[in-house]
Amino acid sequence: MLSVASSLDGYIDDMTPDRLLLSNDADFDRVDRVRAESDAILIGAETVRRDNPRLMLRSEERQKARAAQGKPTNLLKVTVTRSGNIDPAARMFHHHVEAGRPLVYTTVDGGKKIGDDLREVAEIVELADDELFWESLLDDLGNRGVGQLMIEGGTHIHTAILAADLADELHYVVAPLLVGQAGAPRFVNPASFPGGSRRRLGFIDAITLGDVVVLRYRPKSVSSEGTDQ
Repeated sequence: MLSVASSLDGYIDDMTPDRLLLSNDADFDRVDRVRAESDAILIGAETVRRDNPRLMLRSEERQKARAAQGKPTNLLKVTVTRSGNIDPAARMFHHHVEAGRPLVYTTVDGGKKIGDDLREVAEIVELADDELFWESLLDDLGNRGVGQLMIEGGTHIHTAILAADLADELHYVVAPLLVGQAGAPRFVNPASFPGGSRRRLGFIDAITLGDVVVLRYRPKSVSSEGTDQ
């Protein structure tokens, strides 16, 4: 499941040092609910560097509800770095990791650049750097018992997952902002997406939360029944 908030002109952040808040309180609560329904949460190394999130549930009630179901109170945390450039002091490695040690997926070459400090706070998983990288990553998570994975970016991750036709669901939040900065990060980079520019994604629904709109789509080019969406 891909989750992203974007400005009206397609940007997910601006060029200032502070994080651009595109969602509102009602949408943050919706995201927290979806997180609570998931088994793991994945962000890219650039998001770790830019935002340094803890990746934990906000609601204590939802944490308690997960515990009552026999689940860890917070999700398994996952990140991806092909370069191996990630700070072991990042908050995702040190806050609420009762679901297990955070996972860092990388390539064989990236693994050579990862030092002992990161290996002490995370489990490093090295994958072949080929066209099946993302399929292999999802297969590995599935083998670890992850049934629902929430992917919160950033740009490179969203692009790769959509280009590989691996996303079951997309939650796209539109905020009433215009960024207009050419160098700012966008939802996706240019890529060859399945079906090209003429294929329409499967629409699920649209929800208004204050001044933002949550659009939900099924991005896969072929449904589970084998018919085009």
